[in-house]
Formats: sequence, structure tokens, C-alpha cells
Amino acid sequence: MFKRGAPTDGTNYPQVGTPTWAAAYPVSSPDLNALPQEWVTALNAAVAAGKIPNIPQSSNLPGQNPVYPAGANPNGPEICSATYKCRIPGDIWDAPAGYFGTAFDDGPTTASPRLLQYLESNNQTATHFMIGVNIISYPQYFLDIFNAGHDIAVHTWTHPYMTTLSNLEVLAQLGWTSELIKNSTGGRVPRYWRPPYGDSDMRVRSIALEVFGLETVIWNADTEDWSLTSGGTTPQIIHDDFVKWLAGPKSPGIITLEHELSDDSVSAYMDAYPMIGPAGWKIASLASIIGDDGTYQNSDDSESPVTTDDILVGTNLPASSSSSSTSTAVADQTTSVTSVVSSTKVITSTSTVSPTAAINTAQASRTSNAASPLTRRDLPLGLPYAMLSLCAPAFVAALFILA
Repeated sequence: MFKRGAPTDGTNYPQVGTPTWAAAYPVSSPDLNALPQEWVTALNAAVAAGKIPNIPQSSNLPGQNPVYPAGANPNGPEICSATYKCRIPGDIWDAPAGYFGTAFDDGPTTASPRLLQYLESNNQTATHFMIGVNIISYPQYFLDIFNAGHDIAVHTWTHPYMTTLSNLEVLAQLGWTSELIKNSTGGRVPRYWRPPYGDSDMRVRSIALEVFGLETVIWNADTEDWSLTSGGTTPQIIHDDFVKWLAGPKSPGIITLEHELSDDSVSAYMDAYPMIGPAGWKIASLASIIGDDGTYQNSDDSESPVTTDDILVGTNLPASSSSSSTSTAVADQTTSVTSVVSSTKVITSTSTVSPTAAINTAQASRTSNAASPLTRRDLPLGLPYAMLSLCAPAFVAALFILA
């Protein structure tokens, strides 16, 4: 399943690409009644502790950027929407000085093998922000990328505009993708995620960080290569943009938005790559240069040892429709709870979900415009799960206050 000799966390995971492997995950948009209870509990705790800002969801029409309700300022510190180019402290927009951070969105796709072959021929690795349903659809391409030593990161389950989603929908998009990556890489927990279309804000990035330990990555140079197949840009325009970017200041470093979405987008990268080094830039996989703690939360990279500690919990706790419904009322509430609960990063469990077959999902809309530990054992979960499944919403809220 994994590359020969690649360290794992010792767990016997289902073989990537098998029906058993695929059956544990949603076929398309996740069912909120089938969310693992650990995730919902961790989200509720973060909401109760005031760690998830109570700001409104955005809305949008197809092909248009999200907008917030009247009176809500997307550039204000309360919302700070990345779609509106507001930078939240701690989010990653720039590479270190002198570096070109290589990364690609939307994989794996049928264009991935050609990209991988080109990177390998130039002794380069990259960070691949992957879509969950695409991993299910193209498991061998996923394994080829991972086994070649590339870094795997989260690009959500179905590529939605994240600020338009409820708290639970955000939880599902991040949680299932994180769990799939963890269970398909020998237990490696993703550290980074990029929001589709670059659409994130204080609420969405807080759920990613507080519940799953995911750090948000955007970009500072947009190739718009996703639109090559629709005439939105041309290879010459992208080439000229690279000439301009590479001739610019070395600080900050460059993080581009590029895709392994089509042969055209791969060709655009192949055209630009020979210009990067001669222009004086150091080239590296993005995830390897934007932090000091490893490209995964429990492993330095795709070839290093994997640790298992208190960030991995509850891997056999089953999902329950009744408990999920009870918790939904708490997780999506907008009122403030004045209790203090410790930080609860949750790593994805292996709860069962009904979907059984891998799907062949094509990107039908613009794919990336702009964006488990999963848990620490510092949330009291001593009550039997059966009791939690039968709790009334008031009892759940009281439990968090007493915690």
C-alpha cells in the first residue's frame, strides 16, 4: 500500500483503492448526520470557549465571489475575508525570502501523472492540496504522488466556497479530507489546508485550526491557470506574469496559485519552471519551507517516521445519527457560552459512513480562485458514548459548562 520501507504509525489501514477503503467516506457532499461524534464534540467545545467567531455566513451566486450580509465588513478584523484580500495574522500568504514555494491544487486528476513525471525528472517535489473526492476517484495517482515523496495537504472534500457553509459543513469538508489523507499515508496528519477559491475568514480558519490543527495557506501570485481550458487566460499571459514575478524583489518569497487540473495548466508550469532557478530563486515544496514543525502534524515529511500520541484519539468510536442531530443544535448555535474549555484539536476517527463506491468527479466549476489531530485529549469525554447519544441539547451544554 505504501512505498517500500516508508514509516507508518503502525496501524493496519485498508489498502488504498479498495472498496473497503473507499466505503468509509462520503460519495459527494458529506451527510451532516453521519459526522463522527469526536469532531462535533470538539467543535462544540471550541464554540463554547469563544474560539470560533460568531460571524455571519456569506452567500454567492454561481461564478461570483461571496458577499456578506449588509453591515458586515469583509475587510474588518471580525471577518477578515481572504477573498477580499484581508490577511489574518498566522495565515500563510508569502514564502520565505528568496524561495519559490511549489504547490498545486485540485489533484489528483488525469493530468497528475504528467506533472509528477516532470517534477521527478527535475528532482523536485511539491505540495499537493488535494480534493477528497478526487483522491477517491484516482487512488493510484494519489499513491504515486505520495510515494514519490511529495507533501499532501487538504483542499476540502468537494471544493465549495467555505465561507458560505455552516460550521458543521465546514467541519465535514475539512474532517473527511484530513481523515482520508491520514488513513492513506500511513497515519500522517495534514498540517496545511488551502481554501478553494481562497475563500476563508476568521470563522472558517478558526474551525480548521482549533478542531483539526490545520494552518491556512493562500498565495501571493495567481496564474489563473485553471481558466486556460475556457479561454480565461492564455499560456503567453501566464509566461509574461512569471517573467514579471521572477524579476521582482526576493522578499517576500513567491507562493503561486497553480493547478494539476489539466494538461494546459501542467504545460504552463513546465514552461515557467526553467526560468525560476536562473532568476535566482530557490525552489522547494511549499510545505517544507513555511514552517519549522514538519509538513505533517506528526511527521516531518512523507518519508520520515510517524509519531502517535494524544492527538490521535477515538479511532473506533462509531457515528450516531441521534448524537449528531443533538450536537448539530449546539455546533451551529450563534449565542455565546461563557464557559472555558481547553483547546481541542481532534483527529479524524474511522467511523463508518454508508457510501460504498469511489466516484469519478470532474471539476464542474472554477477550481481554486484565491484556500485530525485531530484531537488533544484535554476535553473530558468520560461519559459512555451511548449516554452522549441520548443526551438532550441542554444536557450537552451543561456538560461543557461543568468541564
